Amino acid sequence: MTGARRIVVKVGSSSLTTAGGGLDADRVDALVDTLAKAGGGAPGEPGAREIVLVSSGAIAAGLAPLGLERRPRDLARQQAAASVGQGLLVARYTASFARYGRRVGQVLLTTDDTSRRAHYRNAFRTLEQLLAMGAVPIVNENDTVATDEIRFGDNDRLAALVAHLVRADLLVLLSDVDGLYDGDPSTPGTSRIAEVAGPADLEGVSIGSAGKAGVGTGGMVTKVEAARIAAAAGIPVVLTSASQAADALAGRPTGTLFHRTGRRSADRLLWLAHASTPRGALTLDEGAVRAVIEGSASLLPAGIASVEGEFSAGDPVELRDQAGRAVARGLVAFDAGEIPQLLGRSTRDLARDLGPGYEREVVHRDDLVVLHR
Repeated sequence: MTGARRIVVKVGSSSLTTAGGGLDADRVDALVDTLAKAGGGAPGEPGAREIVLVSSGAIAAGLAPLGLERRPRDLARQQAAASVGQGLLVARYTASFARYGRRVGQVLLTTDDTSRRAHYRNAFRTLEQLLAMGAVPIVNENDTVATDEIRFGDNDRLAALVAHLVRADLLVLLSDVDGLYDGDPSTPGTSRIAEVAGPADLEGVSIGSAGKAGVGTGGMVTKVEAARIAAAAGIPVVLTSASQAADALAGRPTGTLFHRTGRRSADRLLWLAHASTPRGALTLDEGAVRAVIEGSASLLPAGIASVEGEFSAGDPVELRDQAGRAVARGLVAFDAGEIPQLLGRSTRDLARDLGPGYEREVVHRDDLVVLHR
């Protein structure tokens, strides 16, 4: 961890704002102090570290200026609050990092920007260039325009995906709790879990929901899920409180450490599994389910029993078994309207009757990720 040179840090709304809404300048400055010192020198210097900050707080920051007493439930007012608050949030970071001679760059993302390959490459290039030029990327979900269908839902998952996107060496999730506990931290007798080596270490652990402040959308559930995503992609994760961020970045024992559980996967597969929204579904026969899950095979027309939804070629779709369980997700090679004429037929027959363009997979194995085995 002390050797990590590129680090993604995620901070939640409750660590930056007051319970009633509005940014807490002292909290923001304290976080920036920690991040600037953890950088270890000017970009490019020996020992320098690159920091990408995934910051919540836009909606919470916009509550007080708009006269809202609490986070609204309807999407339109959330978007309005984000529109006001995002400017305030970035302005505060800009001023705070300027004390150290550092520039910041705003990067707003939706799942559409990360699940579609061309958008994903653009996001990668932007973040890489900001880091190369010595700026600190401030990443947030684009709450102002995001709809329910294209939202990450919480910035914890976004942080895990960004960590994979920028090929980070470490992900630090900052919360208002100093780690993962084996029960409600406020209940006597519970204890902090220092390390998680794999899913088995969390069996029987009761994981709580959103915090008491009421200004964020996440909770310990989303943080643990984000840690699992990153760890499975080969990135270690530290979950701790914002007040202990300096210890986490210095490699001192704090919070909960999630060890790597896998290797870095192909970028598109991680995004496909965790950031894409299926536009439809294909139900497979038993043989096709076995071929996809156990044989790592492509999905051919002969193995499809039915189709539902409206989608275009290149969209993500669910692959379901006969019981309706989603067993995989993939990028489909045909429009929804074309597939009914392909059901249960061999590619050879389709090429003969419809032309050589139909002698191909419906979902190629390189564009397919298994969800359940």
